[in-house]
Formats: sequence, C-alpha cells, structure tokens
Amino acid sequence: MKVNPFLEKPKKLESIIMDWKDLAPKPYQKFGSSPYTRVRCILMNGTEYEAVWFSHQFHRNCLDNDLRRKLALVRRSEQQQQKVIAGLKPLDENLLETTIGYEQLAVDLTAFLAQHVKDKHVKEALDFALLEDFDHLYRYSNLLETDMGAKAEDYVGDYTEITPGRPTISHHRHPYDSVRQPINNKKADSFTKCAVSIITAAEQQTMNYYMNLGAFYKNQKGRELYTEIGMVEEQHVSQYGSLIDPNPSWFEMCLMHEYIECYLYYSMLSDESDPNVKKIWERFFEQEIAHLHASLENLRKYEKKDWQDVIPEAEFPELISFKSNTEYIRKILRGTVENTAYREGYVDVNDVPSTANFFKYQNKVNTKPNEEAGHVIVEEHISQFGQDYRFETKANPVKELQDRKSDNNTLGRVKKA
Repeated sequence: MKVNPFLEKPKKLESIIMDWKDLAPKPYQKFGSSPYTRVRCILMNGTEYEAVWFSHQFHRNCLDNDLRRKLALVRRSEQQQQKVIAGLKPLDENLLETTIGYEQLAVDLTAFLAQHVKDKHVKEALDFALLEDFDHLYRYSNLLETDMGAKAEDYVGDYTEITPGRPTISHHRHPYDSVRQPINNKKADSFTKCAVSIITAAEQQTMNYYMNLGAFYKNQKGRELYTEIGMVEEQHVSQYGSLIDPNPSWFEMCLMHEYIECYLYYSMLSDESDPNVKKIWERFFEQEIAHLHASLENLRKYEKKDWQDVIPEAEFPELISFKSNTEYIRKILRGTVENTAYREGYVDVNDVPSTANFFKYQNKVNTKPNEEAGHVIVEEHISQFGQDYRFETKANPVKELQDRKSDNNTLGRVKKA
C-alpha cells in the first residue's frame, strides 16, 4: 500500500505530549529480541537526535518568536520520542555490547541503501564507507571476546558476518578527501534524497556515541580503539553530509526532516518483530504525521509554498528493511578493498600519486603502524586465543585478509601491499 504522509489526518500537537510513565518503556531483551530490534532502536535514536539539533539550529537562525515557539513545541515532542527510544536499551547491555549494535546498523543499513539507491555517486560513497564500518565491527568484536569472553555472533545473530574489511589503519585520510559533490534535490528521486540524510544522521549518531562515551571504556586499549574509530566516523559524517543538497531553505529542510522521520517510523513499523517495540513505532509514526503537518503550516505561512514544491513524489519510496547482506558485502570487499578517497572520488591506492594528501596524512597519524589501536586489539586477541575472532560463512574473499594468525595493516594503505 502506497502511503503519502501529507494526505494523512494529523493529531493536534498538544494531544501527543506524553507523561512520565510513557517515557519509561519496557526495554527489548538483550538476547531474546531480534538483533535488528536493537539496530532499529539505534537508528531511530540517531534520527531523533538529528531532528532535535536541526530544530535548535533553525531556532537560532530566525527572529520570529511565534515561529520559534512552534519549533519549540515540536522539538519538545521529538525530545520525548528520543527519551523513549533511548530507554528501550536493556539495563544489562553495556557500552561495548551496544557498540556491536551500532556497527551492525552501519553495515546492514549502508548495504541496503547502496543496493537500492539510483545515484551512482551516492552508491559509490555508500560502498566505500561500508567496508570501513564492516572492519570496525570486526575490531570491536575482537575486543569483546578479549575483554568480556563474549562472542559477537550472539549479538548480531546469523545476519552479519564478522571478518576483516578494509583495515581500519587504512581509513585515515586527509580532511580534504572527505568532501563530495552534493545531490540536486530537484533532480534526485525521493529514495536518494532520503538515503543521504538517513545515513548522515545514522553515522552522526555513531560519531557522537564514540565522542562522548569512548573515554568511559574500562581500559586504555579500548579507549584508544574508540578514539581511532571515532575519528573515522568524523570522516564518514563529513562525506555523507557533503552529499546533502545545501540549497533548500530552512523551512524546506524542516519539512524534509519531518517527512524522513515519517518514512523511517513507517519502515520500522513494517519491519519490527518485537510486539512491544512495534507499538512504539506505530505511536511515533502518528506523532510524526502531526510534526510534518505543523512544518507544512510554517512552509505555507512563511514561504507561500506547498509540499509539492519540496517533495513532489511524496508517496513513500521502498521501505527500509533489515536483512542479511553477506553476499553483497563480499562482492564489494573483493572488488574495492584497496580503494581510498581521492578528492571527490575513489581510486585504488596503487593509483594515487605518492605526493597525494593521503600519504602525507598517513605519515602524520600512523608514525608507528604496529602501535595503531585497531591493529593492537586484533594482535592481542591472536596472542590470547591463537587466532583472531571471526564469524564467517566461508573464508574472507580477499586473499590478503585470510590469515587468522596475523593482522594485515598495509592493505589499502601501502602501494602494492
């Protein structure tokens, strides 16, 4: 069934404000619920974070207090939604266990978007960062077993493989190489416009999580891993954020934000297997319809535009669903593992000029490659268990990454590695 949220009847904003009991939901089960329930909660927590901070920036960039009051009312509701979603995390799920969920989200969301987006340049960006988040999952999984004696496969189910991707040490690039050409909203299809904003918010959530909580990890080696991967997430957010069309007005951007939230909650509702969480997605979809129509009222009042001027194809595109992407990821890994970013594009590291910023930056940050945190984590696991931790359906598709007794820290970083 096709859904156009602009044709749905909205509730009054004041009627959707929740009480304290509503803000204390029953958490999902750490192992009893589907791993993708955890993933959906992380995605929507990041979506609400983006919504709140966009609204604050809009608020700080206008003078009309009547408008600011309207923004504040919707923002308060968004904050309540975020508190509910954050409260779905079980009390016994710790920092590192949640991190496994963050990286599973990054892997399977990115793979889904990459397989459905039509824009070639957006697909290239998604495929490129996919291999990096895939490797992050591998590094954190090795830390999980070393520090907790736990296996990441118990958290990701049999949906997501855990094996090396492009080595994390090879992810560190000069900031100049994180900038892309933006899409054109007037030419892009609805799915592409949604995809670039969704992945930006999701990666931003991961970046913020590592920025704020990485320093709370219980030992130094773990703190250093969060620091390193947190820096890569900064690159990903810069890359994805630069794909977003910067031309729309504040009112147009606000409408797009609310539309995407409606689309995401409807997707989560359609995909969810946990009955308790499913009810929350249903309730929040209804609330987002109210937010969307409030934003539409502002667009009509202040810019004399209607929703067709901003989102002419307003029926929801293909809904986001979470499923295993093993074969797709293996194909991308096999074909592009040695790629790096070079200005607005991606090239094989062997074809990058030796004078390029990539090598200059690598020489600055990786002065002692064998002491890089991601490499140390895996080598310590090998030392303790005799081999690295993996959860594979078959051997890694890249020959250089098949050795389980030695971590490769040159592939994608050193020419002819």
